Amino acid sequence: MISLNSFWAALPREGRWLLSTVAISTLGRGLVLPFTLIYLHEVRGFDLGVAGGLMALIAAVAFVVTGPSGALTDRYGARVVMLGGQVCMVAGTALLAFATTPSAAAVALTLIGINFGAAWPAFNSLIASVVEGEVRQQYFGVNFALTNLGLGVGGVVGGLFADVARPETFTAIYLADAVAGLLPLALFLGPLRHLHGRAPRPPRGLAGPAAPSYRAILRSPAVRWLTLLTFVATFIGYGQFEAGLPGYARQTAELSTGVIGAAFAVNTFVIVGLQFGVMRRIRGRRRTRVLVGMAGLWAIAWLLVGLGGIAPGGLVAAIGLLGFGLMFGIGETLLQPTVPAITNDLAEDHLRGRANAINAGAVQAGTVAGPVVAGLLLQHGQGTLLIVLMLAGCAAIVVLARVLEQHLPDAANGRLPAPAQAQAAARANQSVRCDQSPGPRRTPEHTTMTTSGEPSTASHPG
Repeated sequence: MISLNSFWAALPREGRWLLSTVAISTLGRGLVLPFTLIYLHEVRGFDLGVAGGLMALIAAVAFVVTGPSGALTDRYGARVVMLGGQVCMVAGTALLAFATTPSAAAVALTLIGINFGAAWPAFNSLIASVVEGEVRQQYFGVNFALTNLGLGVGGVVGGLFADVARPETFTAIYLADAVAGLLPLALFLGPLRHLHGRAPRPPRGLAGPAAPSYRAILRSPAVRWLTLLTFVATFIGYGQFEAGLPGYARQTAELSTGVIGAAFAVNTFVIVGLQFGVMRRIRGRRRTRVLVGMAGLWAIAWLLVGLGGIAPGGLVAAIGLLGFGLMFGIGETLLQPTVPAITNDLAEDHLRGRANAINAGAVQAGTVAGPVVAGLLLQHGQGTLLIVLMLAGCAAIVVLARVLEQHLPDAANGRLPAPAQAQAAARANQSVRCDQSPGPRRTPEHTTMTTSGEPSTASHPG
């Protein structure tokens, strides 16, 4: 049985430090998360297409940075990479608060994108180096819930405080976001300065573990199908959450920033309230089947958003948007304990940074394409077509999940019972410590990628 008390007691000191700052540091991000497109378009006066392109710049830069960041994480450790990324985040957010031209906004969003590209593989690798076994899976679930708690509270405060008629209110919330970003810096320079998050390299001359390269990881068909599924899920999910959803709500559904902020809050509190229960329900189930369920929930969510196009500016549109926050949030509680878990269960320890970077690259690609497509469609008054495209993406996830299932070993698909997983983890750890294995460990299906021998779950870094 998963309980917060037992989970906290099982955490090492470093894991407790990391979790203790999550909600506070993400509170600042929540202040601005729902409103960046609105800020660029309605406050700074940029065309909607330009604003969408600038939003996509974050993910485009992150996509370029993600690959090198994964390699640097494997080589130098996660802490160093996260420190550099966080400095860029603070500087970029502070600059964006005063950006009155597209060029200034582009520089600011580039710095923010550098952090996103660096943080994803480094953060997941750091967590994997701190906690192991079932506690790792629980950690990622709790971390995701706390992250969304901070984002949700921030979204409510931002929605109540930000006013498009008063640009200084947006300047204030972006500066508050920058100040909140100083907290992780203090953490890594203080209590966690000893934590490097770097896996030991395999001994030289030992035949077996894959050489540290992206090619070694991408040989696996499971990794390739998982990467494609992650891209589609991000394109119709997080790629639209910051751009397509608020843009549709303002331009087509004609709703206020307060209602948009409330929808983000509903989304967040659903995640916080349901994440533990969802983790209990999906334990031992095929992760690919969980993803199919997520796609169904997201399809319902986008249908609810589409109600705003039928009755813009009224109660129906508002209820539809709030319903989206509810259904999309339930889907997220299914997504976050599955895709990153598969990624980390397929990865060897010394390739973990690169494995998470591939997953992050798919996410960044989806968040590049999402705002661009949404901005162009909304600029030309094609809100209905945007909804249809989102529904088609949900159907594609179902197909991709079923194909992926054919290439996944049972362990990576969450099918081994918990005792068997614990025994496999113990055997694998003992084998690594004693260096007794003459060759690579094999999954039951003898795939080209080995598993870590233990389940792990990761969250969206926000």
